[in-house]
Amino acid sequence: MKPVCSLLALVVTLLLFTATSGDGDGDAVENITAVLGHSITFRCPSNRSTPVERLYIQRFKNDKEDFINGFYRGQPLPVLPEYQNRTKVNEMELSMEMRNISVSDEGLYKCLVFINNKPEISKILLKVTAEYSVPTITKDCNKPGDGGAGKSCQLSCSAVGGYPQSTVRWTGLNQSLTNVIYNRSSADNESKTWTINQTIVHNCNQPTNISCAVGGSVSHTITICETESFPFVVIVAIAVVLVFVLLLVFVVVMKCCFRGPQRDDGAGETGVRFIFSTSER
Repeated sequence: MKPVCSLLALVVTLLLFTATSGDGDGDAVENITAVLGHSITFRCPSNRSTPVERLYIQRFKNDKEDFINGFYRGQPLPVLPEYQNRTKVNEMELSMEMRNISVSDEGLYKCLVFINNKPEISKILLKVTAEYSVPTITKDCNKPGDGGAGKSCQLSCSAVGGYPQSTVRWTGLNQSLTNVIYNRSSADNESKTWTINQTIVHNCNQPTNISCAVGGSVSHTITICETESFPFVVIVAIAVVLVFVLLLVFVVVMKCCFRGPQRDDGAGETGVRFIFSTSER
């Protein structure tokens, strides 16, 4: 079994060498885009009027060309392990489906379609994209006078899982009042997708609705630099005190209005004595 595989590999190498050393490569490059984790189909153009003898799909990598998949006179050819279970050639359409796309698949590919032992060469540039998560946006605003300065807000925006690398874009901010204090982008070692973080300081001049975007993903909208309102707790306390004072005044007024007339005992006794004195006379 091993000698047969070695022989097939040698045949493929010789055929690829023959194809590469044939007519010059075409100048036109077709651009296709695949979504990370999805599938993409490479379609090799051909002005064929007779049956195709061979189809090779190769990739330019590290200054050489790697064979991806293809066929020779109706028979499949040996495929590298990394492409065995996720590439499939359609001989009738002269195409190849590649499944479970990863960032490492991005690059330049070449189609070689052989008719009458003469290759028709075309190039395909594969680009990979991945949507960023909905950005997380946060704010931390100080009060006027803190630190001897006017009111300002520290704003942060972050998103993960996207490709290719992108930047943070702010909507609703006056850039002349904004300073970037932290900006970091990092790629995951395995998936090669990016995490984007940025923190800025915005000096307030009026209430503003803002949002941030990374790639094609946009955060929810928040309001910053709002006008300071009187604390709710203080308002409630003042209301309670006013109610208590009003009740106290009401009680005092009610006591004054409904209290009975006072009796002057001294005046009554004098009157009685005066009457008795007159009678005796």
